[in-house]
Amino acid sequence: MTKVLMKGNEALGEAAIRAGCIHFFGYPITPQTEIPEYLVKRYAEVGGTFVQAESEVGSINMIYGAAGTGVKCLTSSSSPGFALMAEGMSYIAACELPCELINIMRAGPGLGGILPAQSDYWQATRGHGHGDYRVVVLAPSSVQEAVDLMILAFEIAEKYRNPVLIVADGMIGQMMEPVEFPIDGVGPAMEEGEWALTGCEGRDRRIVNSLYLSPEALNEHNFKLKRKFDEITKNEVRSELYGKPGEYDLLITAFGTMARICKTAIDEVKEEGLKVALFRPITISPYPFEALREAMDALPEGGKVFDVEMNMGQM
Repeated sequence: MTKVLMKGNEALGEAAIRAGCIHFFGYPITPQTEIPEYLVKRYAEVGGTFVQAESEVGSINMIYGAAGTGVKCLTSSSSPGFALMAEGMSYIAACELPCELINIMRAGPGLGGILPAQSDYWQATRGHGHGDYRVVVLAPSSVQEAVDLMILAFEIAEKYRNPVLIVADGMIGQMMEPVEFPIDGVGPAMEEGEWALTGCEGRDRRIVNSLYLSPEALNEHNFKLKRKFDEITKNEVRSELYGKPGEYDLLITAFGTMARICKTAIDEVKEEGLKVALFRPITISPYPFEALREAMDALPEGGKVFDVEMNMGQM
């Protein structure tokens, strides 16, 4: 495979195409605007569907509709824009529709600023809209990993019929790095499921629904969603330990680009004789609790954990 120098946002867009996604609905906001800018040009080459919605509220409801027809679809935004998608996220998760979302995080609260931040951790892992649902959240620490996780996101979404969110801060979105794509050309389309709304001529009609007026039916639906996320937790949790058990007395925890910076710091302090390791969650939802416990258990008596984030300590 040949490596290509690409900006993070553009690499994410290309990775979506390689995963077979040629349907994008979104709205521009810094620092993620290069994603739709890149896709509007590429989709003209590969026969894709690109719609710049009137708002983030419009774009999340457009992928709600597109996902309901059984096609791979994507939207992207940045922090305050993504917050506007909360209601739509709840509907999509409740209807068990596979789709992908990207949040290139910026500083907040409110409009905040356009500088990179990780202040959407709570929003990504505990927030969105109302109700008892969860989404899978992947946090890359490099442009190459962003590409790999984008492709993985479509696989997970389709396998479990669940939304998957990529969260990366503005540094990953804006930096340029050499990347390689494991798939050539446009990837495969989603296999048509028995749930997809494709027209009912010749068969019983299908219904995509999130309204359960019966308390018993709603209760069972929430238990179903819980069982599904338990299965995702069992099979899809990912993390990295940068260091060897028994060889550190300080364990740093960090995700995304902060974890990447911490690796450089660890390499430097090792030359001074300090024993430091890094635990990095790659799936921040579901969280790799067991792997973290194992990393902490490897600390000697009196060892410490130091959390590093571009926020006030949300993780």
